[in-house]
Amino acid sequence: MKTGVTERVAQFRDQYWERGEPGRATPPALVAGLYKLWLLGLLLKLLGSSWDVAWHFKWLRDELAPPHLINTVGTVLVVGLTLFHTYTGYGADRRSLRLMQWGTGIFLVALPIDLINHRINGLDITSWSGSHALLYLGTAIMLAGALRGWIGLFPQSRWRLPGLAALWFFFLENMWFPNQHQEYGVLEIASWDRGDPYAEPILLQFAADQIGRPVDRESIVQFSLPIPDWVYPVWGLVAAALVLVVARRTIGRRWAATAVAAGYVAYRCLIWPLLAGADFPLSAVPVFLVLVGLAVDAAHLGRVPAPVAAVLGSAAVTGLGYGGIRLQQSLDAAPPILYASAAVTFVVLAALWTAGDVVARRRLPGAARPAEVGTGPR
Repeated sequence: MKTGVTERVAQFRDQYWERGEPGRATPPALVAGLYKLWLLGLLLKLLGSSWDVAWHFKWLRDELAPPHLINTVGTVLVVGLTLFHTYTGYGADRRSLRLMQWGTGIFLVALPIDLINHRINGLDITSWSGSHALLYLGTAIMLAGALRGWIGLFPQSRWRLPGLAALWFFFLENMWFPNQHQEYGVLEIASWDRGDPYAEPILLQFAADQIGRPVDRESIVQFSLPIPDWVYPVWGLVAAALVLVVARRTIGRRWAATAVAAGYVAYRCLIWPLLAGADFPLSAVPVFLVLVGLAVDAAHLGRVPAPVAAVLGSAAVTGLGYGGIRLQQSLDAAPPILYASAAVTFVVLAALWTAGDVVARRRLPGAARPAEVGTGPR
């Protein structure tokens, strides 16, 4: 006897599960439903990965740990959606589908590589390993496909702008994710210094054994902050600013970049007490990202040529970003950084922002042309 759920599934299968070419005409309700499922799958991946970082600063790696299981459910949903788009052709044009396929494929290839890496190298807690980089890359590419599909196909409704902002939030989170190692690491060291380490003894011993040292402060520092101090600001500010620039142009609202950055900061603030209540390690929240969002939005307000806006915006992002990190270090906590790297951050960001004007005009549907940058809200 069929239930209401099985009847609806069977009806959906009979109506839509048929072979088709990418970009075929898709009912607006189906487009909306598919991309809302994308948001759900990405949300589950976000929750699982957020918990996973804290888990790895407390316990030894466990492939069946709850964070991994939550992340897996989200991944299965995203893979299922990509397969549906691929087979039926509904809800994605050819370019969007290719991005989804490549991103999902890279992610799925990276999973066994990551497992093998852990089997060979043990803990490998750093977020900056090669196998982890493949996971971030795959996620970024599949998100680019979902963003292109949403911009080009999602029907006009109350969901359209909030959903687009949510996708950019997920993109920003994915780009920022490796920096969480330093944000957790700096508080892990502080917990050791006050005599109440976050990490369990078995994890501290394992990490110390990997570098051939006793469990002491030096081994804790190596375990917590193995990344050079220039990486956090250079990668974080350049990546975040570029994501926010494109988000501002595709969303097309005056304070869109600030809203996306503030949304990410708010999310990190929200999960902070949840992790604390469950007795998991805590992290330094990058509140200064709101300043980066403001700098990006401000660069789009004046009537100046696009190259000038890119240079001024890069200077503002660099100054406010490094200044914000310094302020957080003095008021609360933030990872150590190499301040001399600010020159590199500015030059790299200005060059990529300027080049990105051309890419945004030619490749991203709905993006502002460089001539429109700095001419006020759209």
